[in-house]
Amino acid sequence: MDDGKRTPWVVGISGASGTPYAASVLRGLLAAGESVDLIVSRASRLTLLDETGIGFRDAHWREDLATWLARGADGKPDAYGDVDVGDVRYWAAGDLAAGPSSGSYPAKGMLIVPASTAAVAGVALGLSKDLLQRVASVTLKERRPLVVAVRETPLSGQTLKQMVALDEAGAVVLPASPAFYAGATHIQDLVDFVAGRVLDAAGVPHGLYRRWRGELGGGAPGVPRAG
Repeated sequence: MDDGKRTPWVVGISGASGTPYAASVLRGLLAAGESVDLIVSRASRLTLLDETGIGFRDAHWREDLATWLARGADGKPDAYGDVDVGDVRYWAAGDLAAGPSSGSYPAKGMLIVPASTAAVAGVALGLSKDLLQRVASVTLKERRPLVVAVRETPLSGQTLKQMVALDEAGAVVLPASPAFYAGATHIQDLVDFVAGRVLDAAGVPHGLYRRWRGELGGGAPGVPRAG
């Protein structure tokens, strides 16, 4: 981890619906040659089980992660084949002594995807009730990039205020809001658009969606997607 090239991005997965967004972000980071420190909240394990049928176990996290990342957003089990998770390090959500809980631990920044309104509130208020929230607080105090991919609708006034507080603290508040100009023809295209915008905010190169080129009609069916 001392080599700057290997300094990881911390990815926090909260309990909001939207585990395919997290899977796409993780695949994108690994494809870009990035290292990842992964935090999976207790609530997100239930969401993952509900949305994919995949359990996430501390003792078998590497096996479970590989199974999850191989799955497409449509539920196809082996859509992405064998995903190499060798550059992922896992930290239990209850481990407040974990490496990323300290500002002296090297990290490029943190991506919370998807972010529940509970996670938004906890980070905005500085609660640090679990490792995910603690690392987010550390990321802000160390002035590192923090991207919060909020997945909820509608949004209450209180949550909107908390999102403003995060923005004022330096975070990028990025609602999980798919666009259609990229020529989506499959649910995975919509998922990858959001994941791509998360990676854009982090400055990580990818080819997850067709970018706007200033030409109308580029998103019509049959138009190839460019990286």
